[in-house]
Amino acid sequence: MSKTLPLHADTVGSYLRTAALKQARADFAAGKINRDALTQIEDQEIAKLVQDQLDAGIQVITDGEFRRSWWHIDFLENLNGIEGFIPEQAYAFKNTEVRKYNTRCCGKVSWNENHPFIQHYQSLAKIVGNRGIVKYTIPSPNQLMYPFIWDTGVYASKQAFAQDVRQAYKDAIRAFYQAGCRYLQIDDVYWGTLCNNYGKEDFDFEGSKQIALENIQAILADKPADMTITTHVCRGNYKSSYLLSGAYDPVAPELFGQTAYDGYFLEYDTDRAGGFEPLKYFNDNPHKGRIVLGLITSKFPELEDKAAVKARIAEAAKIVPLQQLALSPQCGFASTEEGNIMTEAQQWAKVKLVEEIAAEVWGED
Repeated sequence: MSKTLPLHADTVGSYLRTAALKQARADFAAGKINRDALTQIEDQEIAKLVQDQLDAGIQVITDGEFRRSWWHIDFLENLNGIEGFIPEQAYAFKNTEVRKYNTRCCGKVSWNENHPFIQHYQSLAKIVGNRGIVKYTIPSPNQLMYPFIWDTGVYASKQAFAQDVRQAYKDAIRAFYQAGCRYLQIDDVYWGTLCNNYGKEDFDFEGSKQIALENIQAILADKPADMTITTHVCRGNYKSSYLLSGAYDPVAPELFGQTAYDGYFLEYDTDRAGGFEPLKYFNDNPHKGRIVLGLITSKFPELEDKAAVKARIAEAAKIVPLQQLALSPQCGFASTEEGNIMTEAQQWAKVKLVEEIAAEVWGED
């Protein structure tokens, strides 16, 4: 693992879409501008976002997921054998109406050699240059493991489907690496789903957990030595609402103890994620990375009390050594283009708070 990644201060990756970007996407959808015009505006807004991140003290730079509508679907529906569609029901987030859209299997799954995310990464890398560390985010293969996605008649079993998905992701990681990517973050709400459904009689918890583990072990098995791959686990993020609850305990031995990630960005801003005790399994993981504590909420604008955050870091440090801990917001600020309910100024205040606390706890990276 790189000596500097993930840094002690980092972010999950998505940022609130700017007014200019939202207008451009609306104009494109309405047929008022073409794809080239939209891309040009996206480039301009991402360039501004990169500078905003640098001005906020961020050293790990993303494109804010500005070219996406969803944190996960835009990537998944551009794989061979996966298509987007409008379902009858949307995700059941708490107290908010979610836009209806999802993915499903429509053929044999494989990596798409013309996947647009490779070009998107290269564009970001060109904008950033040598001013920071470029991080790119993609969804986990586990996001395809829900029955309504895979069980469409193409595959005889979930295991057969998973085998092809794993190969597609191995090819994806190779493609990102060849394009120059050295820091990839794999976002994975599926572990949160497992925690939420633990103990429910109609849910195959053990079988689902085993495939989730095997998926991650498989795609990380051939990871290049000089490529950092982290994961982010949360419980849903849409217009400042959430989808899931449940502590990490049921999945901790597998997720923290057996997966070879270089870092684990973990939701810890509310008691819905439980306590730090499950992190003990991380100490037995032979692949030593970092635990990134998501103690700063990205859902609401109120700033956390520094002393309280530092106290929680100290509490976690009783389980995981302080130097193997880091700090970040609990999730992105806009997992979908709608974004969370706060202003851009409030967003950057959150980011700066992370930087300030990290500098006071760990010093400079």
